[in-house]
Amino acid sequence: MPQFRQKSGTKSAGRLLKSLIPDAESFDAIVQSLRLKNPLGCTSYMRGRKNHPPLEIVREMYTAKFVYTGEDKKQVGAGSEVYDSLEGYQTGIAAMISNLANIVSHRGKIRHTHAADRFSATLKCHAGNGEMFFVSLSRKQVSVTSFTDDSIRKQVEAWADSVPALA
Repeated sequence: MPQFRQKSGTKSAGRLLKSLIPDAESFDAIVQSLRLKNPLGCTSYMRGRKNHPPLEIVREMYTAKFVYTGEDKKQVGAGSEVYDSLEGYQTGIAAMISNLANIVSHRGKIRHTHAADRFSATLKCHAGNGEMFFVSLSRKQVSVTSFTDDSIRKQVEAWADSVPALA
């Protein structure tokens, strides 16, 4: 397994994945599993009269890429759309593909380029020792930031090692 490499400056570490996470649904399943199963042992906490869950999604983005091709099969346009949820991404792709006005404006046929899509999510975690840190996932990497206790990096690394898509 590739090791997490600590970066200089603020304590953070990351790992580039051997292969891209294949699709948005697989990516979302990893994020939801982390959030719901809480393998990092994060704890809930109170701040400003509000109870926060152990793991909280603070940012989530799904980017769909599109290419327009003319009758001669050459590219005549391109575009991308960014969504803040898996559901938005899925319905947004369908909306773009059926947007006749946009297709006519590009004077070409639209194609969703799945391989070029991007996905990312950042989760905030409250460790048992009171420390707050962030776990960020994208289609091609996983990282942990804003930690001081090295055991946190080791926990995140062990979790990532246990998820085949994050190896």
